[in-house]
Amino acid sequence: MPSIGSDAPDFTLPDHKREAVTLSSLRGKNVVLAFFPAAFTGVCEKEMCTFRDSLAAFNDLDAAVYGVSVDAPFSNAAFAERNKLNFPILSDYARAAVKAYGVAHDDFAGMSGYTAAKRSVFVVDKQGKLQYAWVADNPGQEPNYDEVEAAVKKLG
Repeated sequence: MPSIGSDAPDFTLPDHKREAVTLSSLRGKNVVLAFFPAAFTGVCEKEMCTFRDSLAAFNDLDAAVYGVSVDAPFSNAAFAERNKLNFPILSDYARAAVKAYGVAHDDFAGMSGYTAAKRSVFVVDKQGKLQYAWVADNPGQEPNYDEVEAAVKKLG
């Protein structure tokens, strides 16, 4: 996992509309990356809907929120539509970002050979530096949303 203060690992991933999003192109804006294990699962829906409901607060802090999963863009599109998500869901189907951020959950749910994302949240500042990291070993654990918002507020 990259350390706090280091450059956030760059990536280019398709969003749920199959449009490429490159992290480094978002410089000048604070970014919240919320990795989650799987679309259409209870805790993941709750987490993404909590970020959806908090989006105005993050926008006021000049921060963009992105969900990231290993699901295909097609699944992520259906997930975003079903939950009326108002921010992009990125598809890391090749698992490059989960590996770069050190959050690959190998053999997820006892499925040998299947790698999902560990539930984790990273905050990247306007210069592309990692300023906050939270990773759950238990996929049923949600992040402390107030802590994530506070981390973004500290960036100014």
